[in-house]
Amino acid sequence: MATVPQQDPARLTFRDATEADVPALVELIESAYRGDSSRAGWTTEADLLAGQRTDPDGVRQVISASAGRLVVVERDEELTACCQLEHRGDAAYFGMFAVRPGLQGGGVGRQVLAEAERIARESWGVREMHMTVITQREELIAWYERRGYRRTGTMTPFPYGDERFGIPQRDDLRFELLVKDLPQ
Repeated sequence: MATVPQQDPARLTFRDATEADVPALVELIESAYRGDSSRAGWTTEADLLAGQRTDPDGVRQVISASAGRLVVVERDEELTACCQLEHRGDAAYFGMFAVRPGLQGGGVGRQVLAEAERIARESWGVREMHMTVITQREELIAWYERRGYRRTGTMTPFPYGDERFGIPQRDDLRFELLVKDLPQ
């Protein structure tokens, strides 16, 4: 599903990912969530999970999903952020969200989230955006709440034993569903 890149006032451009983007996307996602590089930003999961956040196959699956897309965000032709959007009936799922650690806290994430909501609303006519967040990530959940997301209390277990999602550093991880109404 090809799109025309959209330009916003901060010079961010948005486009669908391609196979050629896979190595750079894996590096971006890993740098935002795992290892020492992730500690430069505030979205790190390094104290909760070791190992990988994703791999090339996982990114390819999102790119090729018929019900979704992986959005690449660039500034001056440099990969800055990305996010996954998946159409799920009356809702869209938002995931695989990553902003380059050195740019976190500067408004890029807020712009990406707003554009993802616009894309989901205009492309699919959905009424809600859904996401899951590890419950121990209180600061991140609070950030989403300030942007209109609400905690639902609906929990799903962390996939312990499946190292494709990381190596848990504690035994109480789980995900909570966050939801935001998208006005039409």
